Amino acid sequence: MAETRSILHSPYSSGSPIPSAEPQDLGLQHEILDQVDKIIQKQYPKMRSFLLLHSGKLVYERYYGGHSVSSLNDLRSATKSFTSILFGIALSRGELPDLNSSIKDIFQRYIPERAHPLLHKVSLHHLLTMTSGFAWQTGKKLGEPLIHRFHRNRKWTSFALSLPVVEQEMGLFQYRSTDSHLLSVAISEATGMDAYAYARQHLFGPLGIHHAAWSPSPEGHSMGHVGLYLTSRDMAKFGLCCLDGGRWEGERLIPESWLEQALTPQVKGYPAFGDYGFQWWNGMQNGTPFALAHGHGGQQIYLFPKLDTVVVFTADSKVSRWKNPRVLLERHILDAIQSKSPPSSDDSN
Repeated sequence: MAETRSILHSPYSSGSPIPSAEPQDLGLQHEILDQVDKIIQKQYPKMRSFLLLHSGKLVYERYYGGHSVSSLNDLRSATKSFTSILFGIALSRGELPDLNSSIKDIFQRYIPERAHPLLHKVSLHHLLTMTSGFAWQTGKKLGEPLIHRFHRNRKWTSFALSLPVVEQEMGLFQYRSTDSHLLSVAISEATGMDAYAYARQHLFGPLGIHHAAWSPSPEGHSMGHVGLYLTSRDMAKFGLCCLDGGRWEGERLIPESWLEQALTPQVKGYPAFGDYGFQWWNGMQNGTPFALAHGHGGQQIYLFPKLDTVVVFTADSKVSRWKNPRVLLERHILDAIQSKSPPSSDDSN
């Protein structure tokens, strides 16, 4: 893989804090959450953090394996969801062309001389939904055999644009990390800033996210598919902002119309993972719809709009096999929310 040169923006600071509350103050069963904590300690040795946010407040937070509130997590493919949000911000500011525009319009200087004749038919919308039709290979567990060739190449953008376009595959979902990276390149080309710099100005800065890193490609673009490092609380802030229609402390950061598209199914995905929006997975859990930013090893930000809930999991990202914490949602965490009692109150008032 290309050399990783993560750029740490600043040392840890608490930044803009997340409001907090005790679970019972919001009617949640603390005992169920404590049970989850015990299960994680016994059965999830690679887990690094578990955070639960409900009604805009942080109600449960645990760290494992020596990690803490200041630890940076390698988000792996959960990075893709951040790239999508930044793309939507740039689009709303008029810095990017219409989603139906051909990618040839924005990537002109990277297109190889012998580009596939169907390349002009690939649109930005295709990249967002991973329906570009670029020839690729994807395993049952989202493994991508060609990703190693991509990473070894020094010209990532040209490599991605040189892939053959399979006409009958256009419009059909295939998990393809090169599509995600091209979105980051598009942000750079349109704004003159790499995605990390753009995020610091338009998203991370307003959210109070300062202790972060984002690895660049050999060409100097922020990796669009992996490479972002954040603390668990800052992952939670991002989730809360998305859940609240793109608002943070009264300020509109993300267009609500973009979130309505990004967080809802745009194309049929894979049964084992769910359908796909704009670089977000979508599905149902215990009868409740969710959107998910998902990364290898168990880096996950779950949004449950109907439950006003965000769940963050992080884990060791450098594992070949890992245990998906989704079963904890199914059997315990959502039950603590869906069976909530009336919030506790102070009888002295």
